[in-house]
Amino acid sequence: MKRIVRAECLSYIQTLPDGSFPLIYLDPPFNTGKVQKRNRMRVVQDEGGSRLGFGGRKYRAEPLESPAYLDAFDDFLAFLEPRLRQAHRLLTPTGSLFVHLDYREVHYVKVLLDGIFGRRSFINEIVWAYDYGGRPRRRWPAKHDTLLWYARDPGAYTFNYEAIDRIPYMTPRMVGPEKAARGKTPTDVWWQTIVPTTSREKTGYPTQKPLKLLERVVKVHSNPGDVVLDFFAGSGTTGEAAARHGRGFVLVDQNPAALEVMRRRLAPYEPEIIELDATPAPPEARRA
Repeated sequence: MKRIVRAECLSYIQTLPDGSFPLIYLDPPFNTGKVQKRNRMRVVQDEGGSRLGFGGRKYRAEPLESPAYLDAFDDFLAFLEPRLRQAHRLLTPTGSLFVHLDYREVHYVKVLLDGIFGRRSFINEIVWAYDYGGRPRRRWPAKHDTLLWYARDPGAYTFNYEAIDRIPYMTPRMVGPEKAARGKTPTDVWWQTIVPTTSREKTGYPTQKPLKLLERVVKVHSNPGDVVLDFFAGSGTTGEAAARHGRGFVLVDQNPAALEVMRRRLAPYEPEIIELDATPAPPEARRA
């Protein structure tokens, strides 16, 4: 199954049967209190332009339509709780849930998830660390997000150790040529750059996450032929990671801009497109 759904996520996932998905990844709003937007532009050759390029050619910049959403909630946990309870219901007996947040709300959401899944079902707090962007002078720069991993059953969950992408040793001479060639498994701190502005991977959708980050989650925590669910789907990174590795996907988002980005990005995989909500998304639903 490869499906993209435009709908209010709670109303749609309530229609799905129990125990349908072995892996659910969620990148919900971070409750930043801001409008999330990434300005997009293209550069075209123009002898009257102000940008100088290779060979003395001149160019001008043209702005493009830039997706945006308001990331602000009066009661963030009240918004999130029914959706997380549905995620618990939708997991298979060996399934896992990953919830991706930052420092603003992650501690509150962890307590909420402990209540829904049980504290024993909390397996890992994974720190995604990156080194990109501005550096304030009045506090330590915030350069990490957190992924909370909960298992439906803490005694029986999917973890494909052999599928882990290995990383280089910092001191390869100390471990010998065999280990150095194989590399080592990552810890619960994952160093991975954000999607660079000039990358071919960049869709222009706010808060797009790197494909390599989602590929690691998908390969280790699901099996070929499984279907992965993401109901805050945004730019569709979860879907591309799943499709690249022989998995299906169900992606849900209410934002029309998200639907169009996913339609273009995932066109090679020929997904089914379902539009259940033709009205503009309310601010609380606009999320990558």
